[in-house]
Amino acid sequence: MKILSLDSSTESATCSILDENKVYGEITFNYKKQHSTILMTQIDTLLKSMKSSISSIDGFVVSKGPGSFTGLRIGAATIKGLAQGTSKPFVSVSSLDSLAYNMAYTSNIICPILDALRGNVYTALYKFEGTKLKKLTDYTVISVEDLITLLKSKNEPVTFIGDGVYKFKEELSDKISNVKFAPNHLNLSKSSSLGELGLSLLKEGIEDDIYTFSPLYIRKCQAEREYEKKMEKLKND
Repeated sequence: MKILSLDSSTESATCSILDENKVYGEITFNYKKQHSTILMTQIDTLLKSMKSSISSIDGFVVSKGPGSFTGLRIGAATIKGLAQGTSKPFVSVSSLDSLAYNMAYTSNIICPILDALRGNVYTALYKFEGTKLKKLTDYTVISVEDLITLLKSKNEPVTFIGDGVYKFKEELSDKISNVKFAPNHLNLSKSSSLGELGLSLLKEGIEDDIYTFSPLYIRKCQAEREYEKKMEKLKND
């Protein structure tokens, strides 16, 4: 089963084509958020480089988040359009699952962190049991201080991965013992990693509905929060 996978949940825009046996190609661009203008170009370049067409793709995988609200909407719209246009299935996979899968098969707790601004991160905790990635906690947005407290209570070696590493590495190193950090090339969201997880789901017959799927935002966007704050202020005036 040949699939096309894309992830636009972070600053990195990435797409790949793979099947059960190998990754045929992957394009990743990690410089500013220009997802709306480069994603389709990346997909077209990848297909042309393989002397192939979108009709050769059997299914699609997209990141459902958490991450950039705008990036997630662009990714969802792109995959929905491709799935509808080709009448092929698609499935979504969490960006946090994908990052954790980059660290196969460490024995440490894996803690992917994506910067959620204002001292917060999107995260979940994982461990590998054999070749299976097991999620230990639910997806959440949490302050770095509370995350440090949580990990200290686990009292186990932990490996951090994701774009939040660049911002919080010093603080995490100072306050948590027995900690490791993924190398730079693994901190990038990888559509190939996302694709492998999604391919397994598609082969099991698991897919998303084009009409009901929406990204995993975890929290409300800034515009919604500001609107609610404004409404609350008017109510109390």
